Amino acid sequence: MFEQHDLYIEYNATDGDAGLQLATDAEDWKRFKLLDTNGELLIDVHARGRLRRPFGLSELFLEASEPPFTRVPFRTFKKRFPEGRYRFRGVASNGRRLVGSDRLSFVVPAAPSVTFPTKGALVDPDGFKVTWEPVTRPAGVKIVTYQVIVNQGGRELSMYLPPSATSATVPGEFLEPGTTTGGELLAREKSGNQTITALPSFRTKSR
Repeated sequence: MFEQHDLYIEYNATDGDAGLQLATDAEDWKRFKLLDTNGELLIDVHARGRLRRPFGLSELFLEASEPPFTRVPFRTFKKRFPEGRYRFRGVASNGRRLVGSDRLSFVVPAAPSVTFPTKGALVDPDGFKVTWEPVTRPAGVKIVTYQVIVNQGGRELSMYLPPSATSATVPGEFLEPGTTTGGELLAREKSGNQTITALPSFRTKSR
């Protein structure tokens, strides 16, 4: 078996797009294939040259491009990548076969609603809290984690929170005074599907 075999949808509620993402992990493989619900080939990756032997490959993460819904509506996306069982197949460097599968689901979390910071807010450079409303829609959704990402210039802070969380503290050690700041809040469902809401642009107060 592959040690990891995840296939899921990332839905960006702010930008209005969606993408198919894949994460897999196995030690020392030279070929990877992804087969759709009908057994048709979607992805085929080969290790070549110096990567083929004796090293091989290990982790693999792929993300399909994300055309806006104005060009490819979400209903079209779902027709292209239907719900159901997708199979992972591979070949290790020693020739043994690798297998795995994951079920792609259309249960996509509703957009997380950020309650703070608001657009244009001034926050304390010694630390502040990002807050949000819990995601409870659509019916049957089960959030397993929230992820808060804060960006300042070329630096990024990322935090994973339990499903009960509705706030995350951004420490002053990360923040610079008088700086425009942004980021994202992600809600991840048990299926692996996740939805992004961008944090509105705000600033840290000057000292």
